[in-house]
Amino acid sequence: MEQKGTRLAGKVAIVTGAGTVTDLAGTGQAMAILFARHGAKVIVADMSEENAQRTLDTIKAEGGTASLFTVDVTKNAECKAMVDAAVERYGGLDILINNVGIGRGGTVVEVSEEEWDLVLNVNLKSMMLTSKHAIPTMIEGGGGVIINLSSINGLRAGWISDVHYSASKGGVVAMTKNMAVHHGRENIRVNAIAPGHLYASLVSKISDEQREMRRRAGPLGTEGTAWDVAWAALFLASDEARWISGVVLPVDAGLIAATPLAMLPHLQ
Repeated sequence: MEQKGTRLAGKVAIVTGAGTVTDLAGTGQAMAILFARHGAKVIVADMSEENAQRTLDTIKAEGGTASLFTVDVTKNAECKAMVDAAVERYGGLDILINNVGIGRGGTVVEVSEEEWDLVLNVNLKSMMLTSKHAIPTMIEGGGGVIINLSSINGLRAGWISDVHYSASKGGVVAMTKNMAVHHGRENIRVNAIAPGHLYASLVSKISDEQREMRRRAGPLGTEGTAWDVAWAALFLASDEARWISGVVLPVDAGLIAATPLAMLPHLQ
């Protein structure tokens, strides 16, 4: 259901990884759409123009303000150009959502050096590069908000072996806390969201059995979607969260609060 408001009225936001390849919403797409519904002017950033266009079309159809920017966020010059585009099109930058991420499986014994570098570059280096250029612009405008997308896999070992993905998401947690401290006096708040077992575009190909197991593993026993992450991001990006910085917010049906044995009755 479309719900509009004014919680981000007058704000300019960049959302990376805001496109989608399926009819099932991804976190970037959901955040871009929800931010536009609440008054933000949104740069819909993605490596794929086609995928970003799907999100942009939805925002435009709802009367929101947004534009597309095609970017490879592992490239320094392209990240700078993206921030420059926000300033040129909308006059500044207030919110940066670092959402780009890829997943790969494997233990340290199995992962190749090339795949390790790819995942760390896409999932972690990209957030450093986008923030490097966003922060000076935010300072010029009096402050801003950065939200980095981590994962519960960055806090604990996940349901599959994915050491490079988990290492990158753990790095996001550490970087978030450092950024919050380093730039707090510049009126920049930096937080992270750690999604749990969402059913979203990134995992749209999992089996029904895996989907059901993931649902049952959380204390709430309900399935999360990209929109649950988007609502959390909307709060953290808004002035309602003006005194919150340096936190990692799990959006996970309570999963991080439980030990495996605590959930055993629900998994048998």
